[in-house]
Amino acid sequence: MKLFISIFTTFLSFASCAQPAKQDYSSPNGYDLERPEKFTLPHILQEISGIAFHQGQPDTIYAQQDEDGKIFRFRPGDKKILNTKFGKKGDYEDIAIYNSSVVMLRSDGTLYTFPLKSINGKEITDTKEWKNLLPKGEYESLAAHMGSLFILCKKCKADKKTDQTSGYVFQLSDNGAIKANGTFHIQEQEIEKKADLKGKRFRPSAMTKNNRTNEWYILSSINKMLVVTDETWKVKAVYPLNPKTFNQPEGMSFDRDHNLYISNEGGGKSRAATLLKFKYLQ
Repeated sequence: MKLFISIFTTFLSFASCAQPAKQDYSSPNGYDLERPEKFTLPHILQEISGIAFHQGQPDTIYAQQDEDGKIFRFRPGDKKILNTKFGKKGDYEDIAIYNSSVVMLRSDGTLYTFPLKSINGKEITDTKEWKNLLPKGEYESLAAHMGSLFILCKKCKADKKTDQTSGYVFQLSDNGAIKANGTFHIQEQEIEKKADLKGKRFRPSAMTKNNRTNEWYILSSINKMLVVTDETWKVKAVYPLNPKTFNQPEGMSFDRDHNLYISNEGGGKSRAATLLKFKYLQ
């Protein structure tokens, strides 16, 4: 009997060791990334790839998806989705709003600007297209802050032989004009010190400024992580994301009450797109 107990105990010990270690998912101060308020989005936003607020007003969220040249607007939780065409079909990846201007980012780095007031009709007729402002590459992350636009490379030739991710700054005029105004870089080795990239390059999919802390929040769908940097783009923290919650996080924004919103693209016909709200925990 003692021999049986000893063998059984040894078996349990080995079985326990064979179990994979449970991933610990931590969160930035003031948020719980494991407890979102979840909104299921209608099929028209199945390919949602960017979200933004106008002056942080939480009653309306603006979005675009990576197939149609349309800007969408809706109240979080409502099924009624309004949309206005601003351009032809294309792979649009992010949206930013500053003062009275809307900026759209296409995956090839082309930018589009138009007045926010123009969205009330069926089609926007005064859209401006800005080509060749960015080096050749793939882009998904755009943010507007204090009259400037910030854009991060997802996959750019200039970064291929380096361990950094390049970013570009542009001045945004009140009339929607865009002018180059500098560059910045995020060092991948700083990310690697805080989280395992598992042999992959860092591939940003969204970015936004936390005005409460003056930190940049940078999302990566491929790497399943949220990177937080200071104002000088030095990495402060890295938070691995639970793939059960963040299946394909592509959009991110804060409202004026410091609540954090992250949107997930849908996965085929079986998984609907979602909008996740993380309330600011004071």
